Amino acid sequence: MARSRAASGATTTFARLRAQHPDAHCELDHHDPFTLLVSVVLSAQTTDVAVNQTTPQLFARWPTAAALATADVAEVEMALNRIGMFRQKARNIVALSRDLVDRHHGQVPRTLEELVALPGVGRKTANVVLGVAFDDPAGVVVDTHVLRLAQRLGWTNRDEPEGVERDLMALFPRDQWDLLGHTIIFHGRRVCTARKPACAACTVNDVCPSAYRADDVGRKPPRARRK
Repeated sequence: MARSRAASGATTTFARLRAQHPDAHCELDHHDPFTLLVSVVLSAQTTDVAVNQTTPQLFARWPTAAALATADVAEVEMALNRIGMFRQKARNIVALSRDLVDRHHGQVPRTLEELVALPGVGRKTANVVLGVAFDDPAGVVVDTHVLRLAQRLGWTNRDEPEGVERDLMALFPRDQWDLLGHTIIFHGRRVCTARKPACAACTVNDVCPSAYRADDVGRKPPRARRK
């Protein structure tokens, strides 16, 4: 099947988005692969701002995998109680710290397979760590922003993260995968928001198939209310 015009021009469109957001980067505060890994796990269904407000206290008390591996889960819960799903996340970061100590000498592994074997770590989290900490992405980070914008820009017609990631990996060379995710997330947070996207402020509105009618494209359908 011939690629759509939008998909064929994807690299040019991305270059223009990159020019609009030259400072795009991972917005989770961290100082090493371990603090990045924990921060990304904590960011699930939680804003980066909320995570960044929480992690200074967490890492001041448990700065390494060895320290967090021996932590009391109830005490970790207390440190995380301002973010969503804090109980489950507390269990996960203590468990993954134990795995890092027991299986990886306390170090964050550098392969996708080893990362996704850790508690609470999925493909998206692993891709963030591999790209940001090690500059060696195994794929494209697909969060809600990337999924939404990839659909709006005509780069995919899929609606599940795995399929969207495969389409993006086919469209862009590997050396762009990490920066692609950061740039699209920046654009999704600042311009192409889920509701009322600012199409007039978008530098690629002339090539976006969804321009000025994107409000319902790439958004999850509302949940049906229980009667």
